[in-house]
Amino acid sequence: MFDPQELAKTLGSLQEKLKEAQEENKNLTFSAKSGGGLVSITANGEGEVIDISIDDSLLEDKESLQILLMSAFNDISKSVEQNRKNMAMGMLGNLGDFPFKGL
Repeated sequence: MFDPQELAKTLGSLQEKLKEAQEENKNLTFSAKSGGGLVSITANGEGEVIDISIDDSLLEDKESLQILLMSAFNDISKSVEQNRKNMAMGMLGNLGDFPFKGL
């Protein structure tokens, strides 16, 4: 049977878990390399770029540099998005006792 107090308690617990997960994300780092390591990008779990490394040999080849940067940025974006999906699925998996169960 539906219990509004149980729903409020579950939602409050979910909000706490979300806050904790957001804090943990700030401490996660993801790295991506392209061009065999000529370009390297590091981002935190929120997708903020925190470091970029570019090999000096690319400084004279703008087109190659642009291609390698795009590749590394795309890889970082995929990693961050996959982490978010995994976190969301983990949180949803914890809703097994959600008050609407059985309705």
